[in-house]
Amino acid sequence: MNTANMLRLVLLAAIWGSSFLFMRISAPVLGPGLLIECRVAFAALFLFAVGFVLKKKLNLAEHWKHYFILGFFNSAFPFLLFAYAAGTLTASVLSVLNATAPMWGALIAALWYRQPIAPKKVLGLVLGTCGVALLVGFDAVTTKPGAAIAIGAALVAAISYSVASAYAKEAKSVEPFANAHGSMWAATVLAIPALLLFPMRGPATIGIMGAALALGVMCTGVAYILYFKLIEDVGTTSALTVTFLNPLFGILWGALFLGEVVGWYTIAGAAIVITGTALVTGFAPRFGAAREQT
Repeated sequence: MNTANMLRLVLLAAIWGSSFLFMRISAPVLGPGLLIECRVAFAALFLFAVGFVLKKKLNLAEHWKHYFILGFFNSAFPFLLFAYAAGTLTASVLSVLNATAPMWGALIAALWYRQPIAPKKVLGLVLGTCGVALLVGFDAVTTKPGAAIAIGAALVAAISYSVASAYAKEAKSVEPFANAHGSMWAATVLAIPALLLFPMRGPATIGIMGAALALGVMCTGVAYILYFKLIEDVGTTSALTVTFLNPLFGILWGALFLGEVVGWYTIAGAAIVITGTALVTGFAPRFGAAREQT
C-alpha cells in the first residue's frame, strides 16, 4: 500500500469514526427516523450529482431488487439502529460495537457455507465478546435507562452489515459506484416508515441540521467514494483494515468534541474487540498492508 492509499485509509477511518459523533449530536433532537432519512437522502443526492458528472448509470430496471436488498441490510436498517442507540450510548461505545461487524461476518459466512470454525476464529469470537462485555460492564453510560436495548440495537446493526456483505458476495456483479448510489435511493424509500415510528424530539437548529448534512454527504457519500477507490487500488482485504481504525477515531472525536470520558475499560475493550476481530477475519498487518488467511 503506497503513501497515497495509506492516507486515504486513515482519512476514511477518520470520516467514518466521526459518524458516531454526528449521530450523538443530532439523534437526540431529530430522532432516529428523521436523522436517517436525512442521511440517506443527502447521500443519494450527493452520489446522484457525482454519478451525473461521471456519467454512471444505475440500470434500475435490471438491478432494482438488488438495490433494495442491499439498501435495507447495508444502510436503512443498521443506520436506523445506530441512530436509535445514539440517543443513549456515547460515540466511543458505538464505534467499538460497530467494530464487531467483521467478526459477525466471518461467523455468518462459516454458518452460511457450513464450514467448520477454526480454533483461532473461536478464540477471536470469545475475545470479541469479552471486549464488548468489558466495555459495557464498566462504562457508566450503560447504566442509563434503555442502555441494554441500545446496546442490543447497535450489535444487531453490526450483524446487519455482515448480512449485507454475505449477500453482496453471492449477488450478481454490480459496479461498485452503482451499488452505493442505487442502495442509497432504495434506503431513502425504505426509511420513510421510520418517520412515523420515531418523531422529532426537539427543534432542528442550524447546528443539528449541519450534523445531519455532514453525516449524509461526508460520512456516507464521500466515504463510499474513498472506500471504493481503495478497493480498486489495493483490493477488498486491505481496504477493510479501515474497520480496525474506526474505533480509534470514534473514541478520539467523542473525547475531543463531546467531552466523553475515555477510561481504561474503553481502551482495553476496544483493543480486545479489535484483536478478536483480527483473529476471526484472519487479518494480520504486513508491511503497511494486510493479508487474509483462509
